[in-house]
Amino acid sequence: MKIIRILAFLLIGGAIVLAFVYPPPMSGQTWSEASRIFYFHVPQALVSFISFGVAMVYAVLYLRKKDLLHDERAALAVELGIVFCILATVTGSIFAKVAWGEFWNWDPRETSILLLLMVYGAYFALRQSVSDPRRRATFSSVYLVLAFATVPFFGFVLPRLYQSLHPTDTLVADGGMAIHGYVALVFYMSMAGFTVLFAWLFNIGNRLLRLKHMQLEKRYVD
Repeated sequence: MKIIRILAFLLIGGAIVLAFVYPPPMSGQTWSEASRIFYFHVPQALVSFISFGVAMVYAVLYLRKKDLLHDERAALAVELGIVFCILATVTGSIFAKVAWGEFWNWDPRETSILLLLMVYGAYFALRQSVSDPRRRATFSSVYLVLAFATVPFFGFVLPRLYQSLHPTDTLVADGGMAIHGYVALVFYMSMAGFTVLFAWLFNIGNRLLRLKHMQLEKRYVD
């Protein structure tokens, strides 16, 4: 735990410093300085997708093994995914204000991430509507398996089906931002940092869940 925590601090801290030491990743635009937020906005969005993927894996594990701990781990992963998704939405809105004059423009990318938040927000509404733990876990797990199909659609497909104010694919050289040199260094450092941060937070939550289940089992035995 200590090593993971230190690694997350070093990677994210290093990415923050380097993001302002090196020139902005995109040049020739009035909002070039604002493009530095790319180093944090994109990794946050991608880590939210990873979180939802982890949730789907634990949902499948619950459906196979019927262990309620897997269901709670899936819910924990969704909670963290929503946090990272909100961070990506906020950082994207900050860029939108600088580049386009408004925090929200109903751009395809903004709309798609909002829809993704609604899909996974509905997951918790579903959990609240079912009182029986086993039924709740089953319904929630099936929902997560189906919901994960929306992640690549809303995250990668839908934003490219319509004309967007968003800079042309920021991960492609033809879009004006090639991932090489110092841009690659800072981006992948930030990506690794946020991924490790997710792993650290998930590990903490998982330990708390295990302690709760141990206490429940002990109380049942007593």
